[in-house]
Amino acid sequence: RLANGSTTCSGRVELLHGGTWGTLCDYLWDLPAATALCQQLDCGVALLIPSEQSFGKGNGSVWNGTFSCKKNGSRLRDCPVSVLGHDECPAGKDARVACSGEQQKGCPGARLVNGTTCSGRVEIRHGDTWARLCHSHWNLQAASVLCHQLDCGYAKSIQTGDRFVDGNGPVWRDAFHCEGTESCLWDCAQVTLGNPTCSAREAATVICSGNPGPAESLRLSGGESRCDGRVEISLHGKWSRVLDDDWDIKDAHVVCRQLQCGIAEKAYYLPRPERGVGLVGLRSVQCAGNETQLMLCKTFHSQTVPTGVAEDVGVICSGELLCFLGSRQIRLVNGTKRCAGRVELYHDGIWGTICDDNWDLSDANVVCKQLGCGHAIKAFASAHYGKGSGQIWLDDVNCTGAESDLWACPSRAWGQHNCQHKEDAGVLCS
Repeated sequence: RLANGSTTCSGRVELLHGGTWGTLCDYLWDLPAATALCQQLDCGVALLIPSEQSFGKGNGSVWNGTFSCKKNGSRLRDCPVSVLGHDECPAGKDARVACSGEQQKGCPGARLVNGTTCSGRVEIRHGDTWARLCHSHWNLQAASVLCHQLDCGYAKSIQTGDRFVDGNGPVWRDAFHCEGTESCLWDCAQVTLGNPTCSAREAATVICSGNPGPAESLRLSGGESRCDGRVEISLHGKWSRVLDDDWDIKDAHVVCRQLQCGIAEKAYYLPRPERGVGLVGLRSVQCAGNETQLMLCKTFHSQTVPTGVAEDVGVICSGELLCFLGSRQIRLVNGTKRCAGRVELYHDGIWGTICDDNWDLSDANVVCKQLGCGHAIKAFASAHYGKGSGQIWLDDVNCTGAESDLWACPSRAWGQHNCQHKEDAGVLCS
C-alpha cells in the first residue's frame, strides 16, 4: 500500500509481511519499479520519486527487500518482493512514489476560505481537522503552488491585510518550502515548526490570478530557476512531457517568451538520466520563432510515444529582465529581445502596468537607464507588447528624463488612473 500521501496514489510504500505493515526499504528502487507498482494499483505511471521528507517516517517497522514486477497483467500479489530482513533503513532508501493518478484525482487537503474561489485565507487539513497557516511561514512560491493546485493560475499577492482574516481558530505549525514548480503543496519540503508564533488573525492568505493563462500552462522543471529546465505543458489539468526530434532555438524562443523569461540562450535535449516518464503532451513542435505561445506553433499531440523515437527537450532562457531597488522592482515583459517590452512595476506585492497617457521618450529613457539598457529608441503606447492583466499602477507619468528611476517621476497616485489594459505602455531601448 501507499501510506501518508495526499491521495491514494502517492505515498510511502509499505509492505504487509508476517501480519505486520512496514516501510519497504529498497536499495534498487527506481522509476521503472515505481511505475510497475503504480500500474498495479491502478494509479497510472510514476511521475517522480519525491524527497525523503515527503511522507514521514512510518510506524517504525521496516522491511528490507527488492520489489520487482516483470510480467504484464500480473496481479500485485504475484509481484515478488525478496525480503532480506527486518532492520533499520538508511536515509533515502525507503521507497516512495507519486503516481500520475494523483494528478487526475487532484490534490485534496488545502482550500481558500472567507474570500472567492481563487482568493482567501489558506487552510490545510490534517486528518479531519482544517486549520490556518502562519503568515510568517508563507511565501509567494508556496502560494503559487497552491494557486496552481486549485486551478487558479499563479499567486499575485500574499499581502492582503485583514481582508480574509477573522475570528479565532486553530493554527497549524507547518511551513512549506517550495520551488514554485511543484504540482501540489504536499510535493514541497514540509517542516513542522515549534509552537505557532502567530495568532489566528496573523494567518496566511493569497490572491491568485484566476483561471490559468498561457504562462501558467507551461513550466520548466529541474533547472536552477523558473527560466531554465525541462519543458512541461499542462493539458487538461495534467503536467505532461514535450518530446521532439528537431528541437531548435526558434522553438526555445517561443517557450521563453510565453514564460516571460526573456530570450532563449540554448535549446537542448535532456541527457538520458534526466528524461521524464509518464504522460506525453506534445510530440514534435515546429515554431517560426515569433509565436507568443507554444500551442500556436505547428504541434502534434500524443499520449504515448514509442521509446527512443523522440527526446525530452529543455531550454535555458536569459531570465526576466528585472531591476531591484530595495522593494522597487521594474521589468520588461513580452518583448522580442532583452531590452524591449511592456513596462511593469512591482508595488504592494503585485505586478502591474503603466497607462500610456502622456507616455513619451523622456519617460521611456528613465526606464531604459534604470534597467541598464542604454537609452530609449521608442516609447510605445496602445499595448504594443500585448495587454497586461490585473493592476494598472501608474498614469500620467511625466519624467524629465534625468531621473534615476521611475519612482522619482511625477505621476498620479499609485493605482489611480482612468485607463484600460489596451493602453499599456512599452519601451524599446538601445
